[in-house]
Amino acid sequence: MTAEPIAAHSSRWPVPPQDGYTVDDLFTLTDLPPHTELLDGSLVFVSPQRRFHAKMIDLLMNGLRATVPQDLKAEREMTVVLDRRNGPEPDISVVRADAVTDLEQTRFQAADVLLAVGFVSPDSEARDRHAKPQKYAAAGIPNFWLVETAGSDQHPVVRVYELDPLSKAYALTGIHHDRLKTGVPFAIDIDITPDALDRL
Repeated sequence: MTAEPIAAHSSRWPVPPQDGYTVDDLFTLTDLPPHTELLDGSLVFVSPQRRFHAKMIDLLMNGLRATVPQDLKAEREMTVVLDRRNGPEPDISVVRADAVTDLEQTRFQAADVLLAVGFVSPDSEARDRHAKPQKYAAAGIPNFWLVETAGSDQHPVVRVYELDPLSKAYALTGIHHDRLKTGVPFAIDIDITPDALDRL
């Protein structure tokens, strides 16, 4: 009895166009990994999500949906088209309800987003802290939250930013450790303690 030869795993990565990819490419290329983003015409693949990340998204989504006005919707992990060469995927977005079309929708336009929420991941810290917030601000998204862990107990921290319309840059308006309470883009009050995460 002879063994069948094992076929070599063949993975064909897309060859980037000379001028980089566009948002149209992001939605038409086949076999891209889930949650692929487009930044400055380059495809960005994300690493597997940590448990903290997934649980914190759930916690924030529950809190946002509890008080979101009828003319807005809280959405998770949807591409936001900033321009033809940038389509990042915030972990959470608050969008105008009339921008939500159907269950087949794959993206929102930046003009329809009132809040983008991003998490700091160890493998993409510079992108998460600098590149993406700068792009969201330049696109006119009025509110941004940056979520991470801090301290030896790895408790959640949410930094809240508002867009300065003159400078087109975000200004820090609060750092929240136990309770995330703010009035923009609507009244929000969310328990973000480690105990709240454990209850999920």
